[in-house]
Amino acid sequence: MLEFLSANLATILVGVAVLAIVALIVYNMIRAHKKGGSSCGSACAGCPNAGICHAHAPKDRDLSSPYKP
Repeated sequence: MLEFLSANLATILVGVAVLAIVALIVYNMIRAHKKGGSSCGSACAGCPNAGICHAHAPKDRDLSSPYKP
C-alpha cells in the first residue's frame, strides 16, 4: 500500500486539488442560488431566455410560444 502511494503521490495530490476546486465551485453556486442569484452570469442582453428566467420578467408577455414578438 505504501509503495502504491509513493508511486502515485503526484496523481493523488492533483486529483485531490481538482476535487477541492470542483467542490468549492458547487458550494458557491448553491450559495448564490439560495441568495436568489443566477448561475448564468446575469448577462441577459444576449440570452434568448432573458424574459423568463428572472423574477423581474414582464408578467404580461405570452410565453406559450417562443417565436411571438
